[in-house]
Amino acid sequence: MRSVRGWSSRRNRRERGWLRGAPPPRWVRVLPVLLLVTVTLATLVTPHARDLGFLLGAIPPLAVLSYGPLATALLGALVIVVLNVPATHLDRPGQTDLLTVVFVALLSVFVSFVRSRRDAQLVMEQAIGEAVQRAVMPPLPERVGRVGCAGFYRAAQDGTLVGGDFFDVRAGPYGVRVVMGDVQGHGLSAMATVVSLLGAFREAVLEQADLESVASRMDRRLVVDSAGVRHAELFATAVLLEFTPDARAVRVVVYGHPAPVLLQGGRAREVTVASAAPLGLGLVDVEPPKEVTVPLGPGDRLLLASDGVWEARDASGAFYPLPERLTAFADTGSGELADAVWADLGVRKYDVRDDATLLVLTPQPPVTRTHSP
Repeated sequence: MRSVRGWSSRRNRRERGWLRGAPPPRWVRVLPVLLLVTVTLATLVTPHARDLGFLLGAIPPLAVLSYGPLATALLGALVIVVLNVPATHLDRPGQTDLLTVVFVALLSVFVSFVRSRRDAQLVMEQAIGEAVQRAVMPPLPERVGRVGCAGFYRAAQDGTLVGGDFFDVRAGPYGVRVVMGDVQGHGLSAMATVVSLLGAFREAVLEQADLESVASRMDRRLVVDSAGVRHAELFATAVLLEFTPDARAVRVVVYGHPAPVLLQGGRAREVTVASAAPLGLGLVDVEPPKEVTVPLGPGDRLLLASDGVWEARDASGAFYPLPERLTAFADTGSGELADAVWADLGVRKYDVRDDATLLVLTPQPPVTRTHSP
């Protein structure tokens, strides 16, 4: 299975497109060179092609999109040389025209230098962002105890790796515990809240004997963080799971978050569980949630999804039918299931406006061996 956080900045840039920060496609890099070669050969073959000479002036600005200052300067110099070679029949440009081409070439070199410096700065900031993201939510292993993990994460805010969704899978003295949640807001403004909640969860996993106590620790963390802050309104939805040591059952509590979906026997259904108030409102101990225990068998899987997936809408305004679509993907492997759901959202043209998180959990209970008499 692939790690749920195994995405890279390269993949993130590809999804944004080359006009929004991704490296330019190959044809953009080849275009200025191809244009120079084509115009030069055409003018060498026939003097009637000299009317194409104006295209040479576009080569330095095109080079800015893909090349650094040295390569841009080289292409600009080649353009000036071609304009002054008698064999190309372009050696009679007016003095003003030639000066214009030289000025455009020099300006293109300067713009390329500025762009290269800014690109280097963006790469450095991207690397820092990735380091912060890995520190906040390090990559999950393929397996935690008897539970396999795989999934998908995408922040709603372009150019960021961390959004308002958070998730973790940890083994502790009371079994393997899982959390998925969604804090108020998204993007960089939600990172501080995500850090606080994940820190509280990781500590509580080692100390608290039940899921309600884990949730109380996280709730208290948010209440303390928002104390003294006017109009803080700091809260988060969450779903917590606890697998028994033999992975034959899982306990689930929900705090305003969508419940898990159970894939069992080729069918998918949402786990029925009464939800309590979101974390951060100070109501966890006042209105305790109703925990449910779900028995698990070989081949069963649980999928957790954030609001970004559940609330995706199509052109008619209908929500994405996640359980129904998961039934259609029942034969898909656990490592590919989250990616299949995300691809399905795109194919069916559902609009995802929030952070999108999918986490597939595959418990593997011990095999019961029957002895023949």
